[in-house]
Amino acid sequence: MDGSVPAGDAPAAPSLVALRWRFGDMLIVPGTSSSLALRLCQFSAAIVSFSVMISATNFSSVTAFCFLVAAMVLQCMWSLSVATIEGYALLLGRSLRDSPLLSLFAVGDWVTAVITFAGACASAGIAVLVGRDVHHGCDTNYCGRYATAAGMAFLSWLLISISFVFTFWLLATR
Repeated sequence: MDGSVPAGDAPAAPSLVALRWRFGDMLIVPGTSSSLALRLCQFSAAIVSFSVMISATNFSSVTAFCFLVAAMVLQCMWSLSVATIEGYALLLGRSLRDSPLLSLFAVGDWVTAVITFAGACASAGIAVLVGRDVHHGCDTNYCGRYATAAGMAFLSWLLISISFVFTFWLLATR
């Protein structure tokens, strides 16, 4: 009867330390192969958004589209640099969980996510305005390219937001 609980008592909850340890081991944290894969997906979505927007010849006439291009350049540089650090840590077999870089990753992910989200929202708004409200032909205004670039920017934002949440949680629980 060592593990039995009397009928009126609730079973004991697991300790918070055990929950923290499980969270850090099971999810995407810096310095793991899953985090590296997420960073490479962020980079891929950002480079596709950048490339599609650049392929529209008149994107530079709209400030929101220029902002999206700048945000995607920032996203590409950030994701690739952090992926390089994580790949190097994986090659050496080192953990980034207790690294002083963890707070830099959290702040960098947060700032980059906010800028990416702002650029994606602005570009999507202009794409909807041009495509539906201005009544110009979408063939001449590259509406499909604008919408694709905004969609890939939203995907990039979603992926970096996932990185931010896990990194911030790990930072808050260490």
